[in-house]
Amino acid sequence: MKNIAVVTGASSGMGREMAIQIGDRFSGIDQIWVVARRGERLAELVGQTPAKIRIFAEDITAPEGRRAVRDALEAENGGDVSAAGKEKTAVRILVNAAGFGVMGDSMETDEEVQCRMIRLNCEALFAFTRMLLPYMGKNSRIIQFASAAAFAPQPHFAVYAATKAFVLSYSRALGAELRHRGICVTAVCPGPVDTEFFDRAGGIGRIPAYKKLAMADPEKVVRKALADSMAQKEISVYGLPMKAFALLAKIAPHRIFLGI
Repeated sequence: MKNIAVVTGASSGMGREMAIQIGDRFSGIDQIWVVARRGERLAELVGQTPAKIRIFAEDITAPEGRRAVRDALEAENGGDVSAAGKEKTAVRILVNAAGFGVMGDSMETDEEVQCRMIRLNCEALFAFTRMLLPYMGKNSRIIQFASAAAFAPQPHFAVYAATKAFVLSYSRALGAELRHRGICVTAVCPGPVDTEFFDRAGGIGRIPAYKKLAMADPEKVVRKALADSMAQKEISVYGLPMKAFALLAKIAPHRIFLGI
């Protein structure tokens, strides 16, 4: 049997770091299938890890983009996945890291941009996960990138925070559903991370000063996420500031955060 990892959003940020660290740390992974729109950035991963890289330059918000990965899995398995755990090619690690955010008032930010954010952060993550589950068996791992923004509503980041709340809720419920199959689901909830994310979100200069102080190293966030996933933890939160925020969000009314 060939064991593979599938990583979406692998062209940059924590998706890219995930692909590199999985290849470096898990000798039992034969191939890493990397998925993102920017094929030229995916090509840069070839040779950076011991595992072989297979590139899917696809937009997973489009059904045909997701089908490209499904068709490849069906081809490798002879088109039959009726018996879970008997695949010729099995997905041992699925990482859904594709996503983006846009800062600004929801009524002033472009509507189509926000709708695309919902499609990528929520719909595509769900559809991609559901599509790959028949190829996952006991001791497989699903790592979903949510955010510390999932813990409380965030004005001026309203839609993004709402999408990540969906990811967190869905991941925890899915983990409970899959426990009998021996599949662990971990929601990764970092605070601000030093990646290209803020360039697309509107520029790092627009984020509050307190968030800049909590800016984390993507390599460390990913390292902890993988360790927490192997330890079968439901949620991975990096750093004391974000752990404190997560605790505060549990005990303090959300109207306090809305006021702040």
